[in-house]
Amino acid sequence: MKFQKRARGKSGGFALILTLIIVGVSIMILAGVMNRSQSVAILNQRNNDHIATCSAAEAAVEKVYARMSYDFQAYGVAAVSANLNLYRGTVPAAVENPFWSNFEFSDAQGNSGNTYVNQAYTYSGPLPSQYTGLSTLNAPVYRIVSNAKLKSSNFDVIGTSQEDILLALVPLTTWAVFYNGLLEFSQCATMSVNGRVHANGPIYVGTSASLTFNSAVSTTDTLTAPLVDGLSGLWTPGTFNTWNTTFNASPGFLTNITSVNVSLSMTNSHFLINLPDSGEDPTSMTGKQRLYNQAQMVLLVSDTPSAANPTVQLIIQNSSNGEVPGNDPAKSIVTYTNASPEFLNTNLPFLTLSNSFYDQREKKTNLVTQIDVGRFNTWSKTNSLVQNKLPYSSGLYPTILYVADRRAVNAKQLPVVRLANATQIPSNNGLGFSVATMNPIYIWGNYNVQTNSGGSQSLTTNNPANKYPAAIFSDALTILSANWQDAEGNTAYNNTSGANDAADTTVNAAIVTGTVPSTGTSATTFSGGVHNLPRLLEDWSGKNLWLNTSILRLYDSTMANTQFRNPQGFSPSPVNPYYNPPTRHYSFDQNFLDFTKVPPGIPTILLTIRFAWAVPPPKTTSFTPIHN
Repeated sequence: MKFQKRARGKSGGFALILTLIIVGVSIMILAGVMNRSQSVAILNQRNNDHIATCSAAEAAVEKVYARMSYDFQAYGVAAVSANLNLYRGTVPAAVENPFWSNFEFSDAQGNSGNTYVNQAYTYSGPLPSQYTGLSTLNAPVYRIVSNAKLKSSNFDVIGTSQEDILLALVPLTTWAVFYNGLLEFSQCATMSVNGRVHANGPIYVGTSASLTFNSAVSTTDTLTAPLVDGLSGLWTPGTFNTWNTTFNASPGFLTNITSVNVSLSMTNSHFLINLPDSGEDPTSMTGKQRLYNQAQMVLLVSDTPSAANPTVQLIIQNSSNGEVPGNDPAKSIVTYTNASPEFLNTNLPFLTLSNSFYDQREKKTNLVTQIDVGRFNTWSKTNSLVQNKLPYSSGLYPTILYVADRRAVNAKQLPVVRLANATQIPSNNGLGFSVATMNPIYIWGNYNVQTNSGGSQSLTTNNPANKYPAAIFSDALTILSANWQDAEGNTAYNNTSGANDAADTTVNAAIVTGTVPSTGTSATTFSGGVHNLPRLLEDWSGKNLWLNTSILRLYDSTMANTQFRNPQGFSPSPVNPYYNPPTRHYSFDQNFLDFTKVPPGIPTILLTIRFAWAVPPPKTTSFTPIHN
């Protein structure tokens, strides 16, 4: 039997080749999968490292922000500027938590263990939406940048964080009424408030008339309507409709909010108007805040060597390099001893020291340092001593006049300052004019009504053309009409013939002053409320008092410290009423919402705002952020 040998086909070889190909492809796929897995693992690790380092960098930024915010709100802009090196050396530390030992921090400029902190720019304009209606002027913006690396990482991943912090300086005159302490609208006559109201303390309302708030009302405590001043039965505390109080804003009021921080110590804010302590540095945080150092002109009165003809010291000072005028190393200081009336009329024609009058509320005779504001305006423009130091042609003006009467007095006397002939105040090229004193201050007649061309109407309307930015800082403030006479006993109580009737009066100025606060609910323990913060001494029956203002009560009165007593016509009446009330026309000056028209010397509210945020490239401090 024959067998035929058949040749092997090529299919076997192809199968082997195909198998090898499949194996090769599988190996390649496996390698690719393994490579991809490794790449994904690497990417995941890098991403995890990036998240961790960015979070660490953000922690460093937030640590600096927390310290900066505290310094700013406690001590103001000067404290932030003084502590820049402290902030730059601030990073999360292992002593706080061992976790931070895993990271290395830098300031994006190669300095290990540091955070980048510098002022980036200044900002003027409206604040972010959470502060609708508020603006700031020349507020510094600080940039904080941190870079962070994981020490144990196999990858050169740098996490970054950048935040721009706006240290907003909001003038206190943005508020229609601001009280550092208990704020009482209790017993007020019909009153509409068209601006913001705030108290770092409780707010009391309740009146037999009507009280309307057309803007936001806020308090760090509660808003209630207790019966005060020894009165009862005028309204029922507890419900809005019996308080005669209307809240037109939405929400009507906010209670138990955080205190509004101001650019000065609110526990001893009277220092704002006090003389500096001996040896105090005018560039210190306290020194910069004192109006004595902010003033371009200082007038000091003392009774050395003679009480009959006091000593007057005039200081003219000018700021340089952005410092307060009080740091002027070349002040012009002139001392006039034995300053008789005749001498003053020749050398300081705006100053009178011989007046006195009786204050029925304080039950004291006032020794008066009287400033004739009209004469002061003329004198300061032409006096060579002033113009050599503050040449108007160079844009330098005495926008703040600080006055202190330090004459020794007995228990029945009180040294005070009085502003007379002040219908038209110095314009100072539109910058305005403020007067500050540690003493009680009295305004005699209309104040800051720049034109009478429109007749009496120009005195009453809140017309921007009729006034310049103005503020009056004092221990207490009393308004005397143009009809006031210095004869002793010129009060409502002694006004049987009508000779002491007051006259219609307008005051266009922010009021920064103190009060004698309520200490109870009886007729002898009442502060008088907001409507009696500007004190009165005349028979104002049937007369009008227009106040275009912002009322800022920052401290207790320490010199004029006699408690308010109800005037005649209210129950219970005192035995000797010292005034009868006018028809009060209170208006918040809307000009103060324009930061270019804020009066000189006004303190500011301190708001620390996260203004912009970014994750910049590593080792970069100039990245343009996204604003909030």
